[in-house]
Amino acid sequence: MQIEVLKSKIHRVKVTQADLNYIGSITIDEELMEAAGILENERVYIYNINSGARFDTYAIKGKRGSGVIGLNGAAARLAQIDDLVIIVSFATMDYNEAKTFKPTVIFPHNNKI
Repeated sequence: MQIEVLKSKIHRVKVTQADLNYIGSITIDEELMEAAGILENERVYIYNINSGARFDTYAIKGKRGSGVIGLNGAAARLAQIDDLVIIVSFATMDYNEAKTFKPTVIFPHNNKI
């Protein structure tokens, strides 16, 4: 049996930009992506703490060390600058592997490690 489990989590970062005219995605500081184990173009889910909105898109690398969290395209309508969000990704694995798997969870401060 295969099961989907939490793989990566960036807990409580602030949205720093929203660009409705960009093609789509979420821009995440490359340092945060690496620390959380999120790959470029990986599907991620965004949970907006301020509004309760929940949506998914794909991650693209932002400038390393910039603290950027940018919602692009249609996702820009689902959060405002300074909203707090949680960014997560999941992995599908064998049930027995999932029982011992430990996700990577980071708790940035001011969008920095």
